[in-house]
Amino acid sequence: MTLPTLFLPHGGGPCFFLNPGAAPDPMWRPMEAYLAGLIASLPERPRAILMVSGHWEAPVPTVHVGERPGLLFDYYGFPEHTYRLRWDAPGSPALARRTAELLAAAGFVTTDEAARGWDHGVFMPMMVAVPGADIPLVQLSLIDSLDPAGHVALGHALAPLRDEGVLIVGSGMSFHNLRARGPQVTPVATEWDTALTAAVTDPDPAARAQRVIGWETLPHARFAHPEAEHLLPLMVALGAGGDGPAVCDYRDTVMGWVVSGYRFG
Repeated sequence: MTLPTLFLPHGGGPCFFLNPGAAPDPMWRPMEAYLAGLIASLPERPRAILMVSGHWEAPVPTVHVGERPGLLFDYYGFPEHTYRLRWDAPGSPALARRTAELLAAAGFVTTDEAARGWDHGVFMPMMVAVPGADIPLVQLSLIDSLDPAGHVALGHALAPLRDEGVLIVGSGMSFHNLRARGPQVTPVATEWDTALTAAVTDPDPAARAQRVIGWETLPHARFAHPEAEHLLPLMVALGAGGDGPAVCDYRDTVMGWVVSGYRFG
């Protein structure tokens, strides 16, 4: 069974866990519901997850090889209890080695990391999607050049993992401008999201890749992403998704931003 690849929104900080014992802010409930249904929506339960987050950049692709990574609370100004959250899924050194092998075969120079904790781009959506923390996970860094074509190639190199029971996930936000919030942003965010979704779901896989690589030509691109790090995980998911169909399987508005999630293959 070949698994799809995903690009998902990871929310804002610890947004799903701000109120212990209570439902999240209504604004975040549709995103929480989307994340909660991800594993059940797959053709089979993955044996492991390989995840790329918009919160880890390195000079070369860096594979986390730790057996029991902790959490890196890389958000600021939230209630004290949000710095005591736990998600105790194991790492997978075997998947980490396989990831490095595939990248080396494709010509990438890689390195590894064992001490860094999983950032909130990993543990926040995974606490919702895999609450039992019972699927091993390996995190792979972005490349700090933030080159779109390079990240599509990175994903392409990882595509064989889809036939090995591994779910490849890009975690970011399709709109990410922290200085622009509120309903006045929504019309611009809508125009950007409509154009991005048209590019991502182009039925011609070659055209799809080129349109997404050229994301800066889309309307309001640099307003939507003053920096590209939250969009680059999309490139990895697209590259790994191959020639199969691409669909938008989540769309909602948070903080005035229109945000989407995508599925490939």
